[in-house]
Amino acid sequence: MQIVELDIKLPYKGRGKVLGHLYERVKGKIRDIHFFPPTTEGISEIRMEIAEENPKNLLPELKKIIKNGKITFKVLSEA
Repeated sequence: MQIVELDIKLPYKGRGKVLGHLYERVKGKIRDIHFFPPTTEGISEIRMEIAEENPKNLLPELKKIIKNGKITFKVLSEA
C-alpha cells in the first residue's frame, strides 16, 4: 500500500463532471483532499492524497478521466 499525492489542474467550468468520475474511481481510498480557488485564467487546482496498492496502473486511468487538465503524481510513503 502506498500513499500517493495527486495534483490536478483543470478548467473550473468542467470541474464538477470530472470530479464525479474521479470520485467513483478512488472512492474509499481518499485520505486528504484540498480544493484551491481558480486562478485568473480559470484553472482550478485539487490536491488529494490517496492510499493505493498499485499507483502505476492508476495514472493512465486518471488521464482518461482528466482530458482537459494536467495531473502530477508523487509517492509520499509506502505503508
